[in-house]
Amino acid sequence: MWRKASAAAALLALAVGYFYHGGSELPGEILQYINLPNVQTVSQSPSSLETIISSAWETLITLPTRQWSRVAVGVNACVDVVVSGVGLLQALAVDPGSGLDHEVLHSKEDLKEAFIHYMERGAAAERFFSDSEVFQRIARAAAEYPGAKLYVGGNAALIGQKLATYSDLMVLLCGPVGPKLHELLDEQIVVPPESLQETDEFHLILEYKAGEQWGSTQAPQANRFIFSHDVSNGAMSSLETFVASLEEFEPELVVLSGLHMMEGQGRELWEERLKEAVSAISDIRKDIPIHLELASMTDKDYMNRIMQEVMPIVSSIGLNEQELLFLSQAGEGPHAELAAWKGIPDVGRVSDILLWVLEQHGRSEPSSEADLTRIHFHTLAYHILATVDGYWGNQAAAVMAGARVASSQACGLQTVDVSKVELKAPLEFYSSHTEPRQKLRLNPEQPATVWRRGNVTFHMTAVLVCKQPLRTVGLGDAISAEGLMYSELQSPQPF
Repeated sequence: MWRKASAAAALLALAVGYFYHGGSELPGEILQYINLPNVQTVSQSPSSLETIISSAWETLITLPTRQWSRVAVGVNACVDVVVSGVGLLQALAVDPGSGLDHEVLHSKEDLKEAFIHYMERGAAAERFFSDSEVFQRIARAAAEYPGAKLYVGGNAALIGQKLATYSDLMVLLCGPVGPKLHELLDEQIVVPPESLQETDEFHLILEYKAGEQWGSTQAPQANRFIFSHDVSNGAMSSLETFVASLEEFEPELVVLSGLHMMEGQGRELWEERLKEAVSAISDIRKDIPIHLELASMTDKDYMNRIMQEVMPIVSSIGLNEQELLFLSQAGEGPHAELAAWKGIPDVGRVSDILLWVLEQHGRSEPSSEADLTRIHFHTLAYHILATVDGYWGNQAAAVMAGARVASSQACGLQTVDVSKVELKAPLEFYSSHTEPRQKLRLNPEQPATVWRRGNVTFHMTAVLVCKQPLRTVGLGDAISAEGLMYSELQSPQPF
């Protein structure tokens, strides 16, 4: 009997030690022997963290005291044809092979190689297709492919659609709006007559699922490859109309996108057009904040010009991990030596680049003449809002709101379903990749982690990643739109 009691005590000690050193569950034999049926309930099952974070979001995400009532959005708009990437390429009689990136697509072979290049990385990308006739044939095949769906497309139109879900908000949308797009837009969105055109611009979105295979290529995560032959958006032809309409509309916030579309037009065209774009943006009243939504680009010279000439005259930018790293590579910033992110982007490295952007091209110092004071960064597993102190409020709620909409929209739902999502964000991370740095932890009950570097405050939250996403297109635009809706200017200082 004494031996049995000693054995039970030893096993109990083993059980306590197991929990102390981080075990999530006890082996079944130990539980059976020491007859502790409730011990497992003490541990956290993998789903409990998702539940805690989701519940915390519902409690902590609150709209700011002063909300926007009029937002003007421009200037890229189109109809998205969403289709299975592998399925469409098979229907086009293209054989799988090896991947190769192309800055501009000239043929079906270029399309196949670029698609595979990004599919095997699980990364999003957007390219211009130079041949109008070939593109039209591919577009017809895509529209007729079984299961193909037509949606509102273009960053500006998608941001406008998301903003229009707020019933008290009036949204102006400028861009090339054809009959099909006009039919798809929310009734709440105001489109100036000058923006209406007889034909739609179509963009093809080739989606792939996590684990999907084509030939020897397997996608590590769900994502999409976008391409188009879009001349109206490519030249940002609606920009002047957009700026001219602001005087009558009197917005409190301007959201601008579409600069990436000009890249495919060639250096001679984009150089001239970018000058005109900078001039037009400079005409917007200085007391109106401007958010610039970036997208995938490949020309370092073009990206550099945007950094030097556009970023200092906008108040806020939104971008993902590929765009952030490319921005640093183009400007020879921190971690520019990385060819690409490996897995989940390191929080410390991301923080370094965000700080560098605000120091080099923003108003991180009061003496700076730049207007940029806010960056909304999003990647699959987490989001970060970096803001210069004194300009923006409610940013913890804003970054969590962006993450919440990513979690729900990817699953095709209005709210987060914890059974359909998983936590992939690091539970521990550093504020910088280099010294001095601070070790930080994700607290599920307070899921906005905050740290400061100089005059810049960082708010980071995990994303509850949808296990089986239904649609990835437009997630970045929804994230930025939601983040802006929950953001508040702390004072009406001129930008």
